[in-house]
Amino acid sequence: MMFWHDHDVSGWGWLSMSAGMILFWALIITAVLLFFRTRNRDPEQPHISAGPSPEQLLAERFARGDIDEDEYQRRLAALRSSGPLTKH
Repeated sequence: MMFWHDHDVSGWGWLSMSAGMILFWALIITAVLLFFRTRNRDPEQPHISAGPSPEQLLAERFARGDIDEDEYQRRLAALRSSGPLTKH
């Protein structure tokens, strides 16, 4: 019968076995954490997104009647003339 200690395992063998075991347990722990994270996510809370564009918000205000057509056209022209917004 052959036992582990009967084999001649060099330092590189022990190093690769140790690294393999650490990698194995890291993958197992990551999989478990991701599983519980997705399982505990609140279905009522939507994912964070970029949100509607300024033109979409303006159109919604016009559709609700918050602003009249003249103000909508004026603000829409102002939005389009200013170009894309940049965050600082």
